[in-house]
Amino acid sequence: MSTIAKVFATNNSFSALALRLPLGIIFAAHGAQKLFGWLGGYGLEGTGQWMASIGLEPGVFLAALSGSAEFFGGLFLILGLLTRPSALVLAVTMVVAIFSVHINNGLFMSNNGYEFGLALLAGAVSLLISGGGRASADSLIANKI
Repeated sequence: MSTIAKVFATNNSFSALALRLPLGIIFAAHGAQKLFGWLGGYGLEGTGQWMASIGLEPGVFLAALSGSAEFFGGLFLILGLLTRPSALVLAVTMVVAIFSVHINNGLFMSNNGYEFGLALLAGAVSLLISGGGRASADSLIANKI
């Protein structure tokens, strides 16, 4: 199997759809906050200033990087397009968020802990393993190559 075929390979189940849609919506919404200031977000400048204030420099660049990973990765999850690469990028983004922002606050979201990030990480890793499933653009492409 070629590398391209491996990228698009997926299982023949509809179960990944139940994970792809909510994760895709959540990630795309968070990315839209960072990139565009939509949905109550601060946009690149505000997010970049906050990132710099916690030691993530250069702030605006890292805001653009994480916002793009979340926004475009989320859209790709919704479509089931390049699911595995998108899930990998999103998993790495969540590891960085957990260890740079949330880990010292404990588990629970009520204390700005890593609970939510861990759930998103688990979902992304699951999609990395399974692929986009039967109801995905990846499945359509895989059947043609």
